[in-house]
Amino acid sequence: MVGLNTNDRIFYIKLGQGKDLLNLVFNPRFDESAIVLNSWDGTNWGQELRVDHMCFSPGSDVKFTMVFQGNQFQVTLPDGYVTSFPNRLGQEPLHYVSANGLYVSSFQLD
Repeated sequence: MVGLNTNDRIFYIKLGQGKDLLNLVFNPRFDESAIVLNSWDGTNWGQELRVDHMCFSPGSDVKFTMVFQGNQFQVTLPDGYVTSFPNRLGQEPLHYVSANGLYVSSFQLD
């Protein structure tokens, strides 16, 4: 579970093996009213999955969960909406997390 204060208009959370192998990039884009999910194999971006369910805004305090289930990621947004994204690179366990443009007030790994 992550609690954050979205002060910037763009932020992302990256999960993967390292900065060059990203199994999941979670990128809310407030200016597009969409959340973009993608993967990076070190050379190429995968096909974007666009979720048109923006249920929070810049400057708001929100909580959401990201659950890694081996073959996919399950993301639950603040209002309970759930979306999933495949683990296209197939790697596990994950060793890398990176975030930009947000203030994390809590973080929990289970």
